[in-house]
Amino acid sequence: MKIIGPDFLVFVTDDVAGAGQFLIDYGLQDQGNGKYTALDGTGILLGHKDDPAFPKWAHPTSNQLVKTTYGVADQGDLDAIAAELSKDREVKTLADGSLEAYDDMGFLLGFQLTVRKTLDLPGERANSPGVPARGFNVTGVDYPDTGLETPRTLSHVVYFVPDTDKAEAFYKRIGFRRSDNFIGMGPFLRPAACIDHHTMFLIKTPPQMLGCEHFTFHMGGPTDVFLRGQHMLRQGYESYWGPGRHRMGSNWFWYFNSPFGAHIEYDADMDMFDETWVPREEHAAADRSQIFLFGWRQTWAPNGPDGQPEG
Repeated sequence: MKIIGPDFLVFVTDDVAGAGQFLIDYGLQDQGNGKYTALDGTGILLGHKDDPAFPKWAHPTSNQLVKTTYGVADQGDLDAIAAELSKDREVKTLADGSLEAYDDMGFLLGFQLTVRKTLDLPGERANSPGVPARGFNVTGVDYPDTGLETPRTLSHVVYFVPDTDKAEAFYKRIGFRRSDNFIGMGPFLRPAACIDHHTMFLIKTPPQMLGCEHFTFHMGGPTDVFLRGQHMLRQGYESYWGPGRHRMGSNWFWYFNSPFGAHIEYDADMDMFDETWVPREEHAAADRSQIFLFGWRQTWAPNGPDGQPEG
């Protein structure tokens, strides 16, 4: 089952115009009809919470993510997913040929032939003394104005779940594998056809917190993360965590509050793995989550180092 990664996240809100403007300010391209995309065609689908064409979130939390749609390589993968999940749950085939099913935590999933386009764009490269990674006579910044880069691709989604073991077991059924694990918090997972460190992170929380904690798009490099984050601040949006750089995944990050009942992140320079990678284990202490951070945030996570809720 060659799942590539998330193609679309579907959100509902009672302020579609305001939420749409937020996504434009974040840097996504407005394609009309509630569709906002990164450069490779992945992105966000946005609708009104009372629109019957959109799924409903059935749990009493502030989460506004109502569906996560994954892209797969070919029809054979869709058939294999349908066969596996039909063993113990309903799998719907929609008019466009995509599939729908619920995972074991109550999140609605979609599976479709991927819309993801292959990008052929340079990424940010850093010269070190004696090692010209960019090559000679190539400047790192297009002075005097680099502009604001568009997010390149939908990166990952993070869920609050009450049972990370059960949630992980479900995704392993459809080809996900563990990259790393925060002891007392939860695992980082990636699907079979993905080389990113993770497209999903599961965080153990009490049942009343069930929902999406954050989602993010990849940028071309850390400079893009900083420029985009600076732009968000100038637009009046509130920074939540960052800028900084994670240990697990090595990705640069900057999180902001969003109108979706979840945080939104910019990230860049995530580690890439193959099947020979051996997952690591780290204790879920806040000071192990980042190797670099401009502004310390001791209680970024809902759980303390012992895995219990803070407060």
